[in-house]
Amino acid sequence: MAKNAVQIDETAGIRTRAVRGGTSPDPTTGAVLTPIFQTTTYAQEEVGKHKGHAYSRVSNPTVSALEARLGALENAPPAVCFATGLAAETALFLTLLVSGDHVVLSRVLYGGTVRLFQQILSKYGITASFVDTTDPGQVREAITARTRLVFIETPGNPTLELADIRAIAAIARERNIPLAVDNTFLTAALQQPLELGADICVYSTTKHIEGHNSTVGGAIVTRDEGLLDRLRFTRKSTGAIQSPLNAFLTLQGIKTLPLRLKQHSQSALTVARWLRQHPQVERVHYPGLTDFAQRDIADRQHLGGDGGIVSFEVVGGYDAALVLLRSLQLATLAENVGAVETLVTHSASMTHADVPREQRLEAGVTDGLIRLSVGLEDVGDIIADLEQALAAAAGNVAAQVETQEEEVAQWAGVN
Repeated sequence: MAKNAVQIDETAGIRTRAVRGGTSPDPTTGAVLTPIFQTTTYAQEEVGKHKGHAYSRVSNPTVSALEARLGALENAPPAVCFATGLAAETALFLTLLVSGDHVVLSRVLYGGTVRLFQQILSKYGITASFVDTTDPGQVREAITARTRLVFIETPGNPTLELADIRAIAAIARERNIPLAVDNTFLTAALQQPLELGADICVYSTTKHIEGHNSTVGGAIVTRDEGLLDRLRFTRKSTGAIQSPLNAFLTLQGIKTLPLRLKQHSQSALTVARWLRQHPQVERVHYPGLTDFAQRDIADRQHLGGDGGIVSFEVVGGYDAALVLLRSLQLATLAENVGAVETLVTHSASMTHADVPREQRLEAGVTDGLIRLSVGLEDVGDIIADLEQALAAAAGNVAAQVETQEEEVAQWAGVN
């Protein structure tokens, strides 16, 4: 171990693990930050003898440092990192599934995951059931003799529907089926699925983990060493490793992850409460609200916050939503969440555009639903931006009503 290295174990707090877990000063130079090892290959002492890395499609020291840090956050071995979150999911499915296998998934799920199953994996004979995972009984009923994986997302994207991880883990364990949890929205700072009985955590590190809109990446964390080896073989075989620069930037982002998630959560709760009382808002989805339908699950599973994502529906549906999105000045219309900047997304036409309309509506992703990723700006400024945009949306609805009344009056006069 390098001089001045700090021993970090499972007794360390989450903030300590986020800053120091899994890494130490560079043994060659003493650099406090892990260097960016921007190299393709590595000199080998002789055939079959090297210093831990042979080719950067297989492994890279900067990526390995990130993997150690991610594992430390969940008291697990080093993670396996990928080029994107979807690359991580793809590797997981290719590792665990073969033709004829079946997967049970949450009905509220990132649109890219739905697309991956319905348009890609289905061609190879892998079937999927999208069920209401708010009810563990529906998970039990959906399991068949060919089920090889249960994959849930909690909170679900974008309605923030929750699943009881501990209850579903018990059901999966009865059948000896692994449970994977997409923990992207909360991260290990606010939810620890492995401690609740899950076998696998899946992440888009692009989101809160890196947190600054500067990288794309994915990761899988598990305590199953055998599965980790299989995942690394899949990654080597498909060429989906994360780049050294992205790993370096993500390492820096993780250092402030617990602090950022705490502030994201506080601001999101303030925004959600404000939206709930606004006359132009029909419905607000946020687990931190006292009247959230699954608040009891949030109390059991979430650790000191409910995340930075709020979704809501505006009066006037799709047309009003478009006016609101055009009128925002501080919030940025973009397909991402978890950054320091406030971002807003129209899920039906952006992240879930490839999800069949009937399936999308069944999952609660309506045409008027807006997903808001609350950033680290002053919360008063975020609310002020929403207020003026909602006023514009209200004006548009009023103008439409007036036009319709005039058309009715003209029709009545003619007839």
